[in-house]
Amino acid sequence: MANPLKIVIAGCSGRMGHALLEAVFADADLVLHGALDRAGNPQLGRDAGEQFGIVSGVKLSDDVNAALKNVDVLVDFTRPEASMAYLAACQQHGVKMIIGTTGFSAEQKLAIELAAKQTAIVFAPNMSVGVTLLINLVQAAAKVLHSGYDIEILEAHHRHKVDAPSGTALRLGEAAASALGRNLDECAVYGREGVTGERDPSTIGFATVRGGDVVGDHTVLFAGTGERVELTHKASSRATFALGALRAAKFLSSKAHGLFDMQDVLNLR
Repeated sequence: MANPLKIVIAGCSGRMGHALLEAVFADADLVLHGALDRAGNPQLGRDAGEQFGIVSGVKLSDDVNAALKNVDVLVDFTRPEASMAYLAACQQHGVKMIIGTTGFSAEQKLAIELAAKQTAIVFAPNMSVGVTLLINLVQAAAKVLHSGYDIEILEAHHRHKVDAPSGTALRLGEAAASALGRNLDECAVYGREGVTGERDPSTIGFATVRGGDVVGDHTVLFAGTGERVELTHKASSRATFALGALRAAKFLSSKAHGLFDMQDVLNLR
């Protein structure tokens, strides 16, 4: 790139914020322009590079409007309520946005779609290149294993994750349902307990595990008679999500507006 992209990172004191900062500092095509976190955070006012032994000249702040002046892209992996506030600020300042937050309501997703008419947004529940490929593989498998195979999606995350199933698990379910001509809202089963009766072959089941420091494991199981096909992705570091998000930021450099996902970023459509 002729000129480095100017990046603002939201939620810098969190686990993903830490990974994003580290990735930005390591990329010569990017420059950190702003570092945001919630009001009252005791780290406000510190240099964003301090934890890496870097003097970046960018201090952690809760002033969104100041951070977004003359910026190219805001990268956000926070919570839905915070993301909505950042979205409104990006619309106001004409800043592009990468949204890796999960757990949005239908109304909040609609707000993201409407905002994309004014600015460019990459919105994906998982920014990993491997998971993006997995989505395509699940679609291909579902088209072949469309009869006689039960689909179950298993996911595991760390104890601090607040939404379940994960946004990635839901996206994988949507990929399978779409390939089969089904609506996930109508065929998903999110829990089983007691005498449930035989499994409805038209359903897609979800199982959730929360514990320890698991970064993120996802398996899509196609269980037939006499065989099983399992498609699995395991993340061992948040760096994979950070690198994918920054790849998405570079993708947006040529976009004026529109809503995109990682399939677009990787040219997999």
